[in-house]
Amino acid sequence: MTERIRALLDWIVEGEHRALRAPLSGERFRELQEEIAREDLPLVKRASRRLRLLLEEERVLVRPGERIPGIRTVPAFPDIYTDGEKERLFAGRFMHEQGRVCNISSDYEGVLREGLLPRRAVAEKVLAEGRGDRDFLEAAIETIDAVIAFADRYADLLPDGEGLKDAIRLGAKDFPNALRMFRMLHLSLWASNVYHNTVGRFDQYMWPYLKSDFERGMSEADALELLEEFFLTFNRDSDLYTGMQQGDNGQSMMLGGCDREGRDASNALTALCLTASLELKRIDPKINLRVNKNTPLGIYERCTELTKQGLGFPQYANDDVVIPGLIALGYDLEDARNYTVAACWEFIVPGVAMDIPNIGAMPLAEVVRSACVDGLADAANFEEFQALVEARLREKAAEIADGVRNIRIEPAPWQSVMMAGCLERGQDISLGAKYNNYGVHGTGFANAVDALAAVRKFVFEEGRVNAEALVGAMERNFDGDAELLHLLRAEAPKLGRDPSCEPLADWLLGAFADSLDGLKNERGGIFRAGTGSAMYYVWHADHLGATADGRRKGERLPANFSPALLLQDAGPLTVLEGFARPALARAINGGPLTLELHDTVFRNGEGLKKVAQLVRTFVLLGGHQLQLNAVSRETLLDAQRHPEKHRQLIVRVWGWSGHFVQLDRMYQDQIIARTSYAI
Repeated sequence: MTERIRALLDWIVEGEHRALRAPLSGERFRELQEEIAREDLPLVKRASRRLRLLLEEERVLVRPGERIPGIRTVPAFPDIYTDGEKERLFAGRFMHEQGRVCNISSDYEGVLREGLLPRRAVAEKVLAEGRGDRDFLEAAIETIDAVIAFADRYADLLPDGEGLKDAIRLGAKDFPNALRMFRMLHLSLWASNVYHNTVGRFDQYMWPYLKSDFERGMSEADALELLEEFFLTFNRDSDLYTGMQQGDNGQSMMLGGCDREGRDASNALTALCLTASLELKRIDPKINLRVNKNTPLGIYERCTELTKQGLGFPQYANDDVVIPGLIALGYDLEDARNYTVAACWEFIVPGVAMDIPNIGAMPLAEVVRSACVDGLADAANFEEFQALVEARLREKAAEIADGVRNIRIEPAPWQSVMMAGCLERGQDISLGAKYNNYGVHGTGFANAVDALAAVRKFVFEEGRVNAEALVGAMERNFDGDAELLHLLRAEAPKLGRDPSCEPLADWLLGAFADSLDGLKNERGGIFRAGTGSAMYYVWHADHLGATADGRRKGERLPANFSPALLLQDAGPLTVLEGFARPALARAINGGPLTLELHDTVFRNGEGLKKVAQLVRTFVLLGGHQLQLNAVSRETLLDAQRHPEKHRQLIVRVWGWSGHFVQLDRMYQDQIIARTSYAI
């Protein structure tokens, strides 16, 4: 790391950059509010006007020696709605999260290559031909002009700013200006009120510019310095971004994988990104890596060095499972090969998808519990009980699908400019794109499988537990049933330790996918089953009674596709084997197996190699997504007691990483409760 980068890093770590922020005065805020939230303007034009005015209010500032500028100076800005208007407009409509476009991946490849003026020309042409939505097209043109003007103001402060002016208009021609242009585009996305703005396949769309600069004589050291400065830009404004907690901002970057012809597309920029993340040790951007059965062990070893830092990434995605899974769901081969991840881990396609990959969640543990309570005593055999679970899954799936109809999403003209096809259609991205699929998470998967395994073994196979007695004990939260509780917690089969659970895991994944099969959303899309949990693993646990695996009411569920917190006496290899299920290809919305490895595992070269081999084994076994954490329970407990000593302690929460001491206590406690493994 150069001294220049060290100074920029310290500036951010110490929070000194926030001193540049200048909140609007109350009077100015009201003036702008009156100019934006005008009842005579359609919402799409209010959105474009808001972005233009915000960018005009921003001060442009460049630190001495800074090469990739761009920082938010206005922390809060008026919304596009009049008082009470949003509530009226969304009344009787389904509002996902904040009712705004989020969690999609822009067409950075196309915009960086073409620039904004060709997109402006498309909008003007469609407008002149009288096609599409006139208000939308005029709003899109306004946003293009606003972003160009904003970039020009920064360019005027740079000694070589003409390159940025040319890039923003007609496309980047070199690596430095491609990075600068991205910063202008990405900052403007956040400023436009859309959120969880992902980075996409960065090493693919940026590689042509770096490759050309290498051919013109740029050194790897110069490229790394530029890249590290660029990575730091993701951390300048992140405390202003929308998220459940600080750090949950969706700035996920995908590296590696294949190209549109299926050939390995890893390149020198892939490796430089890993190095930059390793040296900077910042939360953002969050690194994801696409791998396959042919990925060399050396790549995993390099990534394990990054895992060792405790950042909670890279997160791995297995092309050998994900691509066929997406094709089976109806994605074109070329698009499936170009997949990236949304804010956390959901699989999406850049530029052409308005998928909502976190529309809801299937409470798998609750479904199995309700089947136990209402029908276990009447089931003649385990197969009848499974049929009851299947019926409950279908009922719940229909309920989820019905609950998200009549959706309304706020227009997003600038995000539309950043997508492929919106301007040609004359239609805002909020109304849909080529793909409009909805993703449904699955919470409590391991607890559900373990409950099924316990019922099969003790009720139907061995007859050691009476069905009515089990249900009664669950209803009493096992109070007064210490012997049964011990049996279920300590002696019952558990996924990740006992192979007998694995067929049940495949069955449940298939039954979950089947429950959504054939359901269509109102935009013509399908519902995708997934193994993630997002924040639902907390919410569902809060309302879940005791379950047949021995989990008592009030005990937490695991995050994502992870072992139950009751699992004991299991090693990481048996967990990987248990969770690398063939049926994952049918539940391909995304959701990683998340494992905590004790930080002592990473203290020597032999341990690092073992972790790398572990990851490679999971991929070869057919696992779809994996995320490893380096943790120390002792350090986490000390951080709860003495947060002032651990301000920079970073942990993985579910699909994102955050500073441990900034998390709500319930998230801290769940992270501490996770089992950490040695090797």
